[in-house]
Amino acid sequence: MKRFHVHVAVHDLEQSIRFYSALFGAQPSVKKEDYAKWMLEDPKINFAISNRGHTTGVNHLGLQAEDSAELEDIGSRLARADVATTEQKGASCCYAKSDKYWTVDPQGVPWESFHTLDTVPVYGQDTISGTLEPKAKSSACCAPAH
Repeated sequence: MKRFHVHVAVHDLEQSIRFYSALFGAQPSVKKEDYAKWMLEDPKINFAISNRGHTTGVNHLGLQAEDSAELEDIGSRLARADVATTEQKGASCCYAKSDKYWTVDPQGVPWESFHTLDTVPVYGQDTISGTLEPKAKSSACCAPAH
């Protein structure tokens, strides 16, 4: 079963952690100096926040696949929809290593479909070009440069 993903850029991480912890009735499952994530079962969501210089508000939306087959199914559906997608294999972002497909919806909202493979000690970088490169502040967190 897929999990809905929302990433919100925030001004004040600690204030936002207090707010979302109260809203969800749970503490974050991951908490770093610049990032927090809740993996909730009710509602089934991967909700992340960060304060890494992006414009505040919704940074991107997504679907988290449970396995690689489920991710490839999402990628196939995007291909049939005839929308531009960017594939990333082994991308390191948001303290996780994942395989991903990125696209942008008709409103301009970036969408990330991903399967998490492991944890990593970095945030805000990926390996799309084979080396770790910081992403531009104006782009979605860890989205490939277009």
